[in-house]
Amino acid sequence: MSKVDNMLSILWLLKTRRRMTAKQLAEQLEIHIRTVYRYIDALCASGVPIVSDSGHHGGYSLLAHFQDVPLMFDNEEQKTLIHAAKFAIEAGYPHEDVLQGAISKLRLYSNEEQISAMNRYSGGLDVIHPPVDESIRGTLQELELAGVDLVAVSIEYMKGYGTVIETRLFNLYGLVYWKSKWYAVGHCHLREEIRSFRVDRIKMIHRTEIQYEKPKDFSAKQFFMQSLLPNLDNKEQLVTLVIEGREQALDDLCAHWLLGHALVARSDTAARFCLDERTLETLPYLLLSYGGTIRVTEPEFVIDQLIQVTTRMLHYYESLRMTDRNCQ
Repeated sequence: MSKVDNMLSILWLLKTRRRMTAKQLAEQLEIHIRTVYRYIDALCASGVPIVSDSGHHGGYSLLAHFQDVPLMFDNEEQKTLIHAAKFAIEAGYPHEDVLQGAISKLRLYSNEEQISAMNRYSGGLDVIHPPVDESIRGTLQELELAGVDLVAVSIEYMKGYGTVIETRLFNLYGLVYWKSKWYAVGHCHLREEIRSFRVDRIKMIHRTEIQYEKPKDFSAKQFFMQSLLPNLDNKEQLVTLVIEGREQALDDLCAHWLLGHALVARSDTAARFCLDERTLETLPYLLLSYGGTIRVTEPEFVIDQLIQVTTRMLHYYESLRMTDRNCQ
């Protein structure tokens, strides 16, 4: 048997017989006793809690809490791991090769029936994401390693959709995957505050020798969502947004990541939200995507914004049509 097979056999024997000597293990597996010692050392180094007792009734045994731990994944666990791997890979997980290796190892140590089940599982679920920019995998890996080592990185960052590139010194606190994009959250030395940066806009990254400490109990996810969601604590500055429309369109709006947090009341034909003015100023483009299925009834300034946006778009495309006709 291979080394891995022998090591697994040692685990099985210790789980079923509770305590065995190195000599008993060697005889059972038909290997040299020194080989048993090496395998026991390797298992201990990998974290398996093997206890060695000396004396006449001594031998090797597993800690009590490890006795009931299964050594293999059952079918449901295998299915879950395969499905989770699909989600991660489609999202652009930076260590795809390692993840694929883990799934291959799972198949390697499975019987034919389990492999057949895994093939059915992998073919029964698909994940559709926008195409992943392969160039960001290296950047994600560099960021992650710097974050683990608590070493600041120097990044060249492109702001917005322009061509201006700024150099920033950055302490990574965490990575966030949101709406098919990766974001790096951490302390920006230039602004002297916590900021988030879109990873696909990082054009260059260099590891520095500057060490830092990550704030205790900091949550990159919580910070990121707080920066996106409206401030609902200050009731005096909130504005009521009322939208009427078809039930399915309202269902979709109320389930939106932004508006869902601000929903106050809902009926079959209308929904009422409370938002701050800053958030309301960004809503026209979202609301216009619903076309004639919804209608904003208040506040008045949001209705004005919708009219202004649609008017500007109308004038823009009319001018393009006139230019094309003149060129012809």
